[in-house]
Amino acid sequence: MGKHYCLGPLTRRYFSTNPSSVSVSEVKLTAEFTSLCSKGLLIPAFNIFSSHIWSNPSLFSHLLQSCISQNSMSLGKQLHSVIITSGCSSDKFISNHLLNLYTKCGQFDAAITLFGVMPRKNIMSCNILIDGYFRNGDWESARKVFDEMPERNIATWNAMVAGLIQFEFNEEGLGLFSRMHELGFLPDEFALGSVLRGCAGLRALVAGRQIHGYVRKCGFEFDLVVVSSLAHMYMKCGSLGEGERLITAMPSQNVVAWNTLLAGRAQNGYPEEVFVQYNIMKVAGFRPDKITFMSVISSCSELATLGQGQQVHTEVIKAGASSTLSVISSLISMYSRCGCLEDSLKVFLECKNGDVVCWSSMIAAYGFHGRGVEAIDLFNQMEQQEKLEANDITFLSLLYACSHCGLKEEGSEVFDLMVDKYGVKPRIEHYTCMVDLLGRYGNLEEAEALIRSMPVKADVIIWKTLLSACKIHKKAEMARRIAEEVFRLDPWDPVPYVLLSNIHASDKRWDDVSDVRKAMRERKLKKEPGVSWLEVKNQIHQFCMGDKSHPKSADIDSYLRELTSEMKKRGYVPDIDSVLHDMDVEDKEYDLVHHSEKLAIAFGLLYTSAGTPIRVIKNLRVCSDCHVAIKYMSEITNREIIVRDCSRFHHFKNGRCSCGDYW
Repeated sequence: MGKHYCLGPLTRRYFSTNPSSVSVSEVKLTAEFTSLCSKGLLIPAFNIFSSHIWSNPSLFSHLLQSCISQNSMSLGKQLHSVIITSGCSSDKFISNHLLNLYTKCGQFDAAITLFGVMPRKNIMSCNILIDGYFRNGDWESARKVFDEMPERNIATWNAMVAGLIQFEFNEEGLGLFSRMHELGFLPDEFALGSVLRGCAGLRALVAGRQIHGYVRKCGFEFDLVVVSSLAHMYMKCGSLGEGERLITAMPSQNVVAWNTLLAGRAQNGYPEEVFVQYNIMKVAGFRPDKITFMSVISSCSELATLGQGQQVHTEVIKAGASSTLSVISSLISMYSRCGCLEDSLKVFLECKNGDVVCWSSMIAAYGFHGRGVEAIDLFNQMEQQEKLEANDITFLSLLYACSHCGLKEEGSEVFDLMVDKYGVKPRIEHYTCMVDLLGRYGNLEEAEALIRSMPVKADVIIWKTLLSACKIHKKAEMARRIAEEVFRLDPWDPVPYVLLSNIHASDKRWDDVSDVRKAMRERKLKKEPGVSWLEVKNQIHQFCMGDKSHPKSADIDSYLRELTSEMKKRGYVPDIDSVLHDMDVEDKEYDLVHHSEKLAIAFGLLYTSAGTPIRVIKNLRVCSDCHVAIKYMSEITNREIIVRDCSRFHHFKNGRCSCGDYW
């Protein structure tokens, strides 16, 4: 680095180019020359064998390829000058290698200029340009080159199919693959891998099965790349068993196969099994790579197993993957979802030259912990100081942060900025965040008007978001109307029935509650039970409401009675109105005391060291009574209690919650 290397003069000598006159010594010289090039010893190769290169100009290709391997544009440009002065620039073979050099070494504008002045072009020239356009994110220009080609080969079709699917134009990619097949081009393992990724992206199981049949017919069923892509497709389409059977039937496996297996289990909701497979993989002698770590770290995030996450982080450092941006982003998210925002920030600050994904992950972490102002400040820093261009995920994280902190004006400004300045087309998820923002703030009519006027089709989630806001603000009449929209789209989802039932119950409309529950029974729908869990000494302890199955159940029950008594002395009054059942007051109080999060917190207080934070995860929203009760618990025990519910984190400390009672 920093040194300027120069090539020596190219001495012109005459050598016969007649193949029959090529001597054994010529073959030996060529072998020595190519050996030096492959080792990156470009200057010695050029200086020692200059006369040999002149006799056989095609050898320039090895020098140019070496420049690509060394990422040496300065030597590449010198070679380009030599090629021009030697009169070889009109040679298609050499020109294509020059084109490839500029494309691969980040000088794509120069590559486009060179393509324009090349006197002779062939299919390879166009293929290189197509690849360059895709590398630079310009799929439209790549498609234009493809469409204007008078002739194409298998590499052309492969490049277009792979490029379109890379940019998530999966339907177009599959259509092109079908057309390629109709024209008689036989796809190779790379084309099959690309098209299977397209099927996975579309969750197109039927199309995937058809390609599986083609794979069998063409004899690719034992190709590691193709089988891993097939397994990935099945797993993304929800057929985890079929994908796993393909991998286990392979005569030999590699890290890619193991990564496919781990990702499949993580994506299909089996995070505990990811750790089992991860340990088996290591015992089998396979070294985890960045893809492995991303699946394992995401499973730590899902389970909020901080101890395991810290252990994996150590393994990431030992494996030399701690500077990989995708792994850094995963670690930021993992620590955030385990309740350790400070550790997320530490990982983020230690990252040099972070990309937009890293910044978006940290913005999301702030939002998840109810730190909306910090999320906005970080976005401003990213935009103004780092000059990074925000994407749709960045804005989604920002809108989420605003909605959970009551930052209505700021959220509206972010939405407008996304559309007007960045030209990002809002997806249904962005509109859902806006509906959540307006709904939590109490602007329910405005939220409904937004749903009915937005250019994208409303889904179940956005209507359920508004229905939840109706529950928060006790808008019973509006709730009934919104519930009908949800039932129309998905009559088998139990969540809207439960929400509507709870809205009626809070109004003491027990007949309406009975009607809703009757409708649920007729459809055999059941409310998802509240479950809370925490990690103690690398073991997960899980609790359900009124749970007596835990070995320490008696101790937990006794401790909760003592704690509740002390809480009442300090002013705690059980919120029996939050028990949405028609039952006696005493029974309601018993139910409240034995909510799953209270059981988990009590266990944590009993069996962890004094002064250490308690980290509890709950699958549902924390109820209002538990929210008040945990404030008292944190004050009495002088412990920080961190609760992650289905939408955000609550940090309870000294009788206060970080959410400011806005959740």
